[in-house]
Amino acid sequence: MHTSISEILKEKTLKPSRRSLPCLAQSQTHPQSLHHFLSIPLSPERETHTHNVSTSCTHITPQTAESTEAPKDQYVEVSEAGGFESRIEESLLIQKPVFRAKLECRTESIKSVKNTRLLPSGLLFRDGKKRIDYILVYKKSSPQVEKRCTFERNLRAEGLMLEKEPSLTNNDIMFVKIHAPWDTLCKYAEQMNIRMPFRKKCYFSDWKKKAMGSRFHLRCRQVKSWLPRNPMKLDKEALPDLEETDCYTAPFSRARMHHFTINNRETFFSNSTRSRIVHHVLQRTKYEDGKSKMGINRLLSNSTYEAAFPPHEGGYKSRHPIKTHGAQNHRHLLYERWARWGIWYKYQPLDLIRRYFGEKIGLYFAWLGWYTGMLIPAALVGLFVFLYGLFTMDSSQVSKEICEGNTTIMCPMCEGNCSSWRLSDSCVYAKVTHLFDNGGTVFFAIFMAIWATVFLEFWKRRRAELTYDWDLIDWEEEEEELRPQFEAKYSRVERVNPISGKPEPFQPFTDKLSRLMVSVSGIFFMISLVLTAVFAVVVFRLIAMEKFASFQWEFVKKNWQFATSGTGVFINFIIIMSLNVVYEKVAYLLTNLEHPRTESEWEDSFALKMFLFQFVNLNSSTFYIAFFLGRFAGRPGKYNKLFNRWRLEECHPSGCLIDLCLQMGVIMVFKQIWNNFMELGYPLLQNWWARRKMRKRGGGGVVDGDEAGVAGGGEAGCPATDGKTQLPQWDKDWNLQPMNAHGLVDEYLEMVLQFGFTTIFVAAFPLAPLLALLNNIIEIRLDAYKFVTQWRRPMPARATDIGIWHGILEGIGVLAVITNAFVIAITSDYIPRFVYAFKYGPCVNKGYHHENKCLEGYVNSSLSVFDMGEPKNNSLIQSRLCRYRDYRAPPWSAEPYEFTLQFWHVLAARLAFIIVFEHLVFGIKSFIAYLIPDMPKELCERMRREKYLMQEMMYEAELEHLQKERKKNGRRCHHEWP
Repeated sequence: MHTSISEILKEKTLKPSRRSLPCLAQSQTHPQSLHHFLSIPLSPERETHTHNVSTSCTHITPQTAESTEAPKDQYVEVSEAGGFESRIEESLLIQKPVFRAKLECRTESIKSVKNTRLLPSGLLFRDGKKRIDYILVYKKSSPQVEKRCTFERNLRAEGLMLEKEPSLTNNDIMFVKIHAPWDTLCKYAEQMNIRMPFRKKCYFSDWKKKAMGSRFHLRCRQVKSWLPRNPMKLDKEALPDLEETDCYTAPFSRARMHHFTINNRETFFSNSTRSRIVHHVLQRTKYEDGKSKMGINRLLSNSTYEAAFPPHEGGYKSRHPIKTHGAQNHRHLLYERWARWGIWYKYQPLDLIRRYFGEKIGLYFAWLGWYTGMLIPAALVGLFVFLYGLFTMDSSQVSKEICEGNTTIMCPMCEGNCSSWRLSDSCVYAKVTHLFDNGGTVFFAIFMAIWATVFLEFWKRRRAELTYDWDLIDWEEEEEELRPQFEAKYSRVERVNPISGKPEPFQPFTDKLSRLMVSVSGIFFMISLVLTAVFAVVVFRLIAMEKFASFQWEFVKKNWQFATSGTGVFINFIIIMSLNVVYEKVAYLLTNLEHPRTESEWEDSFALKMFLFQFVNLNSSTFYIAFFLGRFAGRPGKYNKLFNRWRLEECHPSGCLIDLCLQMGVIMVFKQIWNNFMELGYPLLQNWWARRKMRKRGGGGVVDGDEAGVAGGGEAGCPATDGKTQLPQWDKDWNLQPMNAHGLVDEYLEMVLQFGFTTIFVAAFPLAPLLALLNNIIEIRLDAYKFVTQWRRPMPARATDIGIWHGILEGIGVLAVITNAFVIAITSDYIPRFVYAFKYGPCVNKGYHHENKCLEGYVNSSLSVFDMGEPKNNSLIQSRLCRYRDYRAPPWSAEPYEFTLQFWHVLAARLAFIIVFEHLVFGIKSFIAYLIPDMPKELCERMRREKYLMQEMMYEAELEHLQKERKKNGRRCHHEWP
């Protein structure tokens, strides 16, 4: 016998559950003027049934002078379907008065415009009732008329309603407006397992707060009210649309329609859900006979259609302030509370982003915001390490000895016109090196390795909370649809899906393996191309080093190392950005060759290839500088040469870390600037050029974009007050740029590569987290502005996590520990200084270890002696002996130029440090990952509790429905199952 849910709810103190998917019927949350764009006018009386007239593409006879110039293959709609009557009973709907939205323009604007045809609204059909859920765009001059007509005829057969509209800016462009009626939405919502809100809402019991007592929480609220308000939080008044009631959800079922909360059919399915359903139909509708002739993607690729996109919900600007008049629509609200630069310090309205753009884009911005917030402590610690090096730069013993080395003669840097030079000439170089190679380097490397683990572990918890709030807990990958290309390719071979039990196309293992081998071969070929480019940069550096070291200008000759490193970095940056264009096309071809099963598998495969290509392309030269530069140069008198022509590079007497720092700083800064320009500047230029061409074609009497919303105040498709006609929404969206064809891959890729720069070589560049933080603050608003104003509205997609990027981030975290251990042990001079201080310095066996005192004589100890023979007559420095950076015996010893004992001590210390550092940091990372659970305990308890209550709710709802049926039929009512 089941327990009544009303008895369950009386047991405990109740608190509302935080679920992000609203009970749309019970929520009056639209902004003040939002009904002008979103509400569908309904007659207060029941609509009469109208017959559905079949439509077809029919050639029309020109009737006007203007129409005679139209192409002969111009096709328009003859008629549209009338209305789709619902099959559910009216008694199952919760009756609520619905007011008709006024969509006509102001009478003053109409009177001021003569001979101007009143255009239909940009969000509705001509009847002013049917909402536009999707837009298709094609050219009248396109020869693919038969495919288009067949495709549209099949769309109507699937239950969609179509209406065509010509463009106001281009006579060759025709728009197809698509509306999904109620029956079609219900049918495909059931097929797609879309979760919808229940008719009843319930609350979960907060056990912890009741156990601790209400007084404690009352005191906490009082103390919190005394604290200053967090300026980063958004006001509730600023986002009135987020104040909504919550309810449980379940997969939609037409058989159990009475379980769901349906106040208004037009608002029961949100705009993003309606667009997703229509997109699902478009992906699976045939345009020709044959299994492979299906899907809107193929029609876009063969130019049958020019574009396909869901419409924006109106303009993003208004001549009235949002504080006094409210938001016109969700797009306007997003612009004012998210995309404007003036609110860069505010938290992001993630619920609103998710509702407008879908869960997949919402998760991206949630991850980006979380990553940016976690960069704050890393940036502060890195800044403190840099400031420590800055304040101790003049007091550093190593810098002092180099700057005071006027009598120390260094060996020539080349074997041609180069001459000897004094150690003091590199004083500035040594001081700059100390900024990044000081006592805080090891601490910061350990801190960043632990920070990467904490960041990923706490993101798992944050993701769990978001998937719960956004109702994605039960959304599994098995529910994802197959890609049309996969279905068309492997339709002949089928097998039963072990999850659904239904037959579906299957890719044989041999075919999959062969395609995978070809793809892997292509990846290795492109990586070898990257290494070839790095080798070319190395050769350039060798040639440049020889030229700059013997340059006529004294300034360039004195700073030849800066000149060599700087020019090498810039050349490398140009090669990196050039090869990225090639890699993107190759990765796209290889991914399509594999024929992934679902869209998520396609994106994961493409993302992995793009990451491998760009990671190797971006970091290969950095790895060369960090671990190979100066390691195989040889010694004076026996230098190693490339092709027996160019001598390999040597490190500065103060180390090679400054070269690595310069490489990272230049590439990181310039790449971020270039990416920001391509993300915002390039779309702005494209949209400006499109508007310019539109005006040249004679559209000067039309206001595009949101100009009329600010200047004239007219609505979409209505005459503005200045005598110009505002474009309807479909024309505005057509003039915007489409979202990247690869989705969010480029957005994630940019941030993941930045994460690699921030963690992998952070020991060489402690300012990397600070630069990343500043860039990400700009990046969030750039992406927001781009999504809201410059791009067409993307198709709302669902996702439970960030996909393959999480695994890549974890791999980068592991690689960061290894590389930082090698950077500290091999690239920096930390280990040689440590060995000298405790083994060879003046503090040995004295019981105290002061850094500066213990390093006295370190520079002299790290330089070896070479006999150059008789000096040249034209040399400014007349000396027989010179010094070079190495641990070798002097020429007068028994074994000249052999490695000394100090060299072997340093080598052993370096290897020991790598082993100890890696084991220590990996141990700390594993311990922290064990301590931090992936899901908060309170959230686990809440999910189990709500799952139980949902089962009880389903039982009682079904029982109540059966009782009503028995009463109608005059039978006895039972309180239990019959």
